Amino acid sequence: MSRRYVPSRPDVLAGLSIAGLLIPEAVAYATIANLTPQAGIMALLSGLVCYGLLGSSRFAVVSATSSSAAVLAATTLSMSGGQMGNRVALAAGLVLLTGLFFWLASLARMGRISAFVSKPVLQGFAFGLSLIIMLRQLPHVMGVSPTHTDMLHFVPELIQLAPQWNLQGLLLGAIALSLLFLLKPLKQVPGALVVIALGMLLAHLVDLPGRGIDLVGPIGFSWVWPSLPTISQDQWLRLAELAFAMVLILYAESYGSIRNFALRHGDAIKPNQDLMALGTANVVSGLLQGLPVGAGYSATAANEAAGARSKWASWVAGAVVLLIVSLLLNDLAWLPRPVLSAIVIHAVSHSLNPEVFRPYFKLHRDRKVVIGTIVGVIVLGVLDGLLAAIGISLLVTLSRLTNAQVSELGRLGDGHDFVGIRLHPDAKSENGILILRPETPLFFANVEHVLHDVRQMVRHTPGLHTLILSLEECPDLDGTSVEALRDLARDMDKRGLCLILTRLKAPTHTVLQRAEIAALPDTRLSELSVDGAVSLARSLQAQTAAPASAQTDQG
Repeated sequence: MSRRYVPSRPDVLAGLSIAGLLIPEAVAYATIANLTPQAGIMALLSGLVCYGLLGSSRFAVVSATSSSAAVLAATTLSMSGGQMGNRVALAAGLVLLTGLFFWLASLARMGRISAFVSKPVLQGFAFGLSLIIMLRQLPHVMGVSPTHTDMLHFVPELIQLAPQWNLQGLLLGAIALSLLFLLKPLKQVPGALVVIALGMLLAHLVDLPGRGIDLVGPIGFSWVWPSLPTISQDQWLRLAELAFAMVLILYAESYGSIRNFALRHGDAIKPNQDLMALGTANVVSGLLQGLPVGAGYSATAANEAAGARSKWASWVAGAVVLLIVSLLLNDLAWLPRPVLSAIVIHAVSHSLNPEVFRPYFKLHRDRKVVIGTIVGVIVLGVLDGLLAAIGISLLVTLSRLTNAQVSELGRLGDGHDFVGIRLHPDAKSENGILILRPETPLFFANVEHVLHDVRQMVRHTPGLHTLILSLEECPDLDGTSVEALRDLARDMDKRGLCLILTRLKAPTHTVLQRAEIAALPDTRLSELSVDGAVSLARSLQAQTAAPASAQTDQG
């Protein structure tokens, strides 16, 4: 048999190792989503099998993620009225729609869809979300039950309940968390599985409920046939809106993980194939009432660190998960609740790293976006905070584009190089020619502002006969921009000035030709360099001056 169809020893070991991590995480993320552990396990099996068959990355491990589980919890809580049956149906509908949107994105070749969520937003969201998840696990460790869910009231209430804290449960959770961090450097050791085994052993030896420490209790699990959830048309429409946000979260996180490890090992990146694979995994998970799934960084990193070489590692992990679910799942009923909370906290702790924000503060870029995202998630909640953060990011981007700068260009030395005079004071302007360059692409939100600045610079430059606009930053033009350039050409023509547009990209050149601007004939639409446009300007000026000179001689 070909070696291609046989798992290598490193793949088998990696699969065994990450299975020990993925099962506790699946149960933990189901807890975050306020659903039964079965939802996490179904999602895990769907992700491992479907992405293993269809995905492009040999390292990616597709399973439930903390961010998507938290968004799912926020969504179903607001729409279900607190009824468990409604929550399960709504969750299944949201996951199913998420998968369908992934399919549509794949068919539309939208492999860059993750660009809608900027990296600062994603990192700020992960940081704020991790903080919320950790705080919400503390009541399970301390044995108290705060009545508020929003962080502005939840944290003060948790502090007020300090006299009721179960210190033994707090100590057990702290020990479990410490063990997880101590075992983390041992890549071949499934730390979460070890801690679970020790916690279950302790529950057999010590009467933990008698000490006020809750156990997870029986985990109901049954194989279900794929089915569509029964929810109203209005709920489907509302879920469709939320599924778009879920797609952005999952793919931004998944694409980051897949791309990172592909570049590290020189593998090809196939984003549209991965969209299809993630879509299939989410559709299957939704039909089986599972959680949304994506390629989380921590699980993927653990798979690579454990020595995985191919997708066989995921398939081995799936087989081990299936075996444990079939034979040993009921034993998890003995797991102490503080230990499960410690596993949840450890699973999301990798996102609680302030160091990732250092470049933004050092460069003085995107600081407001990062801070706004973290504050938004904590104050507004997971879903509304994310949507607000995306809105802030887009507004900041639009603000930068609308406040576009216009640079004057001059010749550097005796060569053909034209550079910004602001940065190169030794660059010299051309006599009678003003050369300007918008520093951002022109579009409907900034074109009037940019061309207003152009007009002002023309007014304050005496002795002009030609205005050259270098549109090298404009890959294309929308209708508003074409109309604005037509008005500019008419203004310049009334002033007796020649307008030349140069460094035009092919789409820009084409749309301006179609516009048939009388004051801007095709001869002044150039793909030449700025130096070539200057030569053209001098040639046109010479042609204009010749008839005037002839008329003077005749006079």
